[in-house]
Amino acid sequence: MLIKSIFTNSSGILVSRILGFVRDLLTASILGANIYSDIFFVAFKLPNLFRRIFAEGAFTQAFIPSYAKAKYKIRFSSIIFLQLFAFLIVLSLVVTLFSSLITKAIALGFDEQTVALASPLVAINFYYLPLIFVVTFMAALLQYKHHFATTAYSTALLNLALIAALLISKDLEKYEITFYLSYGVLVGGILQVLVHLFAVKKYNLCKIFTFRKHQKKEENRFYKSFLGATVGSSTAHISAFLDTWLASFLVSGSISYLYYANRVFQLPLALFAIATSIALFPMIARAIKNKDENQALKLMKKSSIILIALLSFATLIGIVFDKKIIWLLFERGAFTNEDTLNTALILTMYLIGLLPYGLAKIFSLWLYSHEKQFLAAKISMKALGFNIIFSLLLIKPYGAAGLAFASTLSGFILLILTLKEFGLKNLKTLYFSKL
Repeated sequence: MLIKSIFTNSSGILVSRILGFVRDLLTASILGANIYSDIFFVAFKLPNLFRRIFAEGAFTQAFIPSYAKAKYKIRFSSIIFLQLFAFLIVLSLVVTLFSSLITKAIALGFDEQTVALASPLVAINFYYLPLIFVVTFMAALLQYKHHFATTAYSTALLNLALIAALLISKDLEKYEITFYLSYGVLVGGILQVLVHLFAVKKYNLCKIFTFRKHQKKEENRFYKSFLGATVGSSTAHISAFLDTWLASFLVSGSISYLYYANRVFQLPLALFAIATSIALFPMIARAIKNKDENQALKLMKKSSIILIALLSFATLIGIVFDKKIIWLLFERGAFTNEDTLNTALILTMYLIGLLPYGLAKIFSLWLYSHEKQFLAAKISMKALGFNIIFSLLLIKPYGAAGLAFASTLSGFILLILTLKEFGLKNLKTLYFSKL
């Protein structure tokens, strides 16, 4: 079942990422690497950051163990959905009202004119977050039922919507294109909600929307775990966000170089590490709940060995062919050979950290399954602190490439600290004992 689930997630992610690269190819060709691509990426960065930390990562890591232990599952899930969805709607309205201030905060290096251009896009893009939370909530319930296909393949819908937006608007002014892209983000979110509603109905899970009276004890336990998981799952994403913030002080195009390089880096990370963790987590959570740690370790051993082989191969190929990969994907239209060379160097810096980030994701599942979200959060914050220090040290001599390498160094710190908490005894059992 593990291999089948990993394959389902990987194939769905692969389809989405192929469409994502088509989207990026069109974006690079039509917008290039300039102020217009920078303002769209900044606007899309904020909801994407919250999506990956708040919705996809933290919510699932806290919700599945809590849901598994909940005595009244329908009652528990319905009130959690209502509370968090209401919070996100209010947060989106606040971002709309104060979009200029938010834009200044996330791109401090932008001048007043650039902030004025970017702030309407920030307001539009943020409404993707409540949409994707609805998707993530339904996806977590489907994962508990060992159904992964809908979520895995539905991620492609966002890319299809953005591709359509680019093709429709390609002959317009570049600033107008950024608005088409922003509304395309919302269309993609709506499409993802619709396909998940269909799957939830098929699996007879619609009772989650009954909003019955809840039990405070279960709710409080979830939010305690959720708070820790929110911090714990944030390291890589806050690092990327920090890169964008610092890159706004560098030459024009630096934000775009980091974005395009990170997109390539995220392909093997998502295809192998994230797909594996999505499939593995419900199985480990069930095993831990049933007090069968030996079974949980068996699952982790099998998945980690596969992951080490796949990520090592991907790292080698990516570093050897970095320039060819960027040239093939992006160098056309407004994206020049100089842009290719700059992006390829940054890609190499990111890829060095592929294996530690991937393995840290797998071993952190052990902590989340034991509901040690605050311990995982403490580890992540330490790694993030090192990332800030490395970034400030490396940005001046090495520019955007230094920011990427700082993120990589923090990935090694994250893995070392996670393995320390996983325990040397468990590590020896995992690889040197017969399970």
